[in-house]
Amino acid sequence: MRSSILGLAAGLALSAGPAFAQPVVGDERTVRGHLDHAALAEGALSVPALIDAGRVLFSTRFTTLDGAGRPLATASEVPTRRPETGTPPFFRTSGPDANACAGCHIQPEAGGAGDFTANAFVAPQDIEYDFDSISPDLSMERGTTALHGSGLLELLAREMTADLHAQRAEALAQARETGQAVEMPLESKGVPFGVLTALPSGFVDTSQVAGVHPDLIVKPFSQKAVTISLRQFTVTALNAHHGMQAVERFGPHWTGVADFDGDGMAEEMTEGDVTALTLFQAVLPPPVQVLPDDPILAAAAARGEALFGQAGCAACHRPALPLDTPIFTEPGPYNPAGTLRPGEAPVVAVDLRDLWGDWLETDDQGRVLVRAFTDLRRHRIADAETPHFANEVITQNFVPRDQFRTAPLWGVGSTAPYGHRGDLTTLREAILMHGGDAADSRRAFEALSDEDQAAVIEFLLSLQIVPRGPVNPALDRRAEVQP
Repeated sequence: MRSSILGLAAGLALSAGPAFAQPVVGDERTVRGHLDHAALAEGALSVPALIDAGRVLFSTRFTTLDGAGRPLATASEVPTRRPETGTPPFFRTSGPDANACAGCHIQPEAGGAGDFTANAFVAPQDIEYDFDSISPDLSMERGTTALHGSGLLELLAREMTADLHAQRAEALAQARETGQAVEMPLESKGVPFGVLTALPSGFVDTSQVAGVHPDLIVKPFSQKAVTISLRQFTVTALNAHHGMQAVERFGPHWTGVADFDGDGMAEEMTEGDVTALTLFQAVLPPPVQVLPDDPILAAAAARGEALFGQAGCAACHRPALPLDTPIFTEPGPYNPAGTLRPGEAPVVAVDLRDLWGDWLETDDQGRVLVRAFTDLRRHRIADAETPHFANEVITQNFVPRDQFRTAPLWGVGSTAPYGHRGDLTTLREAILMHGGDAADSRRAFEALSDEDQAAVIEFLLSLQIVPRGPVNPALDRRAEVQP
């Protein structure tokens, strides 16, 4: 499809030159203009128009004329050159392996999950080489996860990170004041993250920290919980899966060149383009529970939810976490270098309550209850008895092979197949593969009667992604900008 960004952004200052102002006969570029972050920061687009621009980019099938392909760059998250090898612009091992974001994220709508056929073969972000083999010694096979509700997940992770950083600062202050080592239990929103020990010297011992990296940044994305934000995910995926380099990471500021991947195309994705893509993903509505019309099935789903808790599944797949502030700011506060950060550009803010607030439940303190069925931390979910989930040979970002993020279950009824590589076709299979920290819960499920097990499955099937159409067009308010 041809991008309609120019039509959506009528009157917006674009970064594209005058050559893109008029249609060109036979033009096979799909991105015929780019968004300018500074113009977005000035409120040049209403919230719906900005999100629509992101939706267009998400579904656009990039071509080599747009910059697709990366003949002289690897898939590494850190910009890494490679010798000229005649690599084709599109291949299905280490990428580029997709024409459009929605080529994989498509079930039940753009931004959703992917079928087994859409699996990607990727290397850890810190590995710098590309490969043309699906050997497990080189690659990790990963299924496509749904992005619905991801803005709420990132906001939860930001608040949890702030809590953990505050607890670390408090421990260091106490250690300096007392001259003694201070052990600080780490916890946020009722989720424990082990114990940190602060020494008077300022050294912090993180050997007993659990479920999060030593930097204490809760990373809500990727199967191994190694990605901080939707923006970081987007910039990395654009390069890895499409060969589309974002200026903020691959441009002259960090690499010293305008065409880092040597494909003859500069400024393939501007900061404004990435902002639109990120906000489109951030405002995808959260999944909800949809009870069956049949009263027998509805009753079974309700009973299955109670059994889910009784079996101990809710200890990790927590039904809800409270969110203090549902205002999504972009760029986010914890973005790493090479991903646009506050201070490098104005921060655009979108209140998620303006978009689908009637779908958000609040508690007695006015906090939004994010019913994602996750604790946003890593757990060991494989052992010698049940080793299935520890089936990767290489590790990703120093996370042990048997540890994975607690998968949010809130859309699980719409996102088969299951497991990090999509090789489990039913929810029952996925449950029975749990080991490690989840072994007791799995055994409790196995001990249930066939009828009760079926009720748990019926409950999980009721957690669905419900397509809700575009953002309310009556929302004319411009995206708020924070200095």
